[in-house]
Amino acid sequence: MRKKIILCPNVSRDVGFEMTQKVGEMLTKCGRSFVICPVFEDDAPADPRLSGDAAAELEDELSLAEMVITFGGDGTILRAARASAGFGVPILGVNMGGKGFMAELEVDEVELIKSAASDEYDIESRMMLDAELVRNGKTAHLDFALNDIVLRGYNKVIDLTLFGDGQIISNFSGDGAVIATPTGSTAYSMAAGGPIVEPSAHNIIVTPVCAHTLEVKPFVLVSDRRVSVEVGHEKHNAAYMSADGCERVEVLCGDVVNVSKSQRYTRLVRLSNRSFYRKVSEKLGERP
Repeated sequence: MRKKIILCPNVSRDVGFEMTQKVGEMLTKCGRSFVICPVFEDDAPADPRLSGDAAAELEDELSLAEMVITFGGDGTILRAARASAGFGVPILGVNMGGKGFMAELEVDEVELIKSAASDEYDIESRMMLDAELVRNGKTAHLDFALNDIVLRGYNKVIDLTLFGDGQIISNFSGDGAVIATPTGSTAYSMAAGGPIVEPSAHNIIVTPVCAHTLEVKPFVLVSDRRVSVEVGHEKHNAAYMSADGCERVEVLCGDVVNVSKSQRYTRLVRLSNRSFYRKVSEKLGERP
């Protein structure tokens, strides 16, 4: 018996679940079974039609799933990636959000899902990052990310010292720093002035955020480098760490955040022959 396909609509994007239902009907005609696991944004109300048994929990379904199809933006894919990374279940994104760099399909391309239902697709593996918050020599928090690990101050400048394998990279005062994967290079890191890196590459991108000096620049490091960020020297302002924009974890003066390549990977479904370069041009509006 074939494994099921999980449909993950973001309720604030696929309003009324019209696209989810359309794809569900398509899969049924292809002889495939599916289950709907809504991905909710914090400020989006649950749809009463998917309450109770009608709305399955994503984590509970992944062990029996062949593929996850998301309907939303990159944030929806990130939610699915965090849940599915330990299961190795590939993700196919249908972009119903903004830029949608990670999504494979636009809404007018959903007919291509029939190819996915017939196993006619490729898989692209994306590296992830592990993060460890160390306080007084002990691990205080562990997390992981597909896009980035962010350290930021709470509306005030913070002091940061960056290390690569114990060797100092730079120290500066500023709003914070982004430690990103190539997948995350087109997200917050890019907005902060970081480079765009091919998403299938294996690198760690370190991008300062609003550094109060002209000398601090972004760095692109090899993937086996261990990046450490020490928080606070002269300025003891409150700071936080977040992975893929999720839970904010308080970071105190003297804490160290260690970031390294994870053993986890996110597997993305590829159906089209659209190149990354073309996608960047289309998403960033450089040319029609």
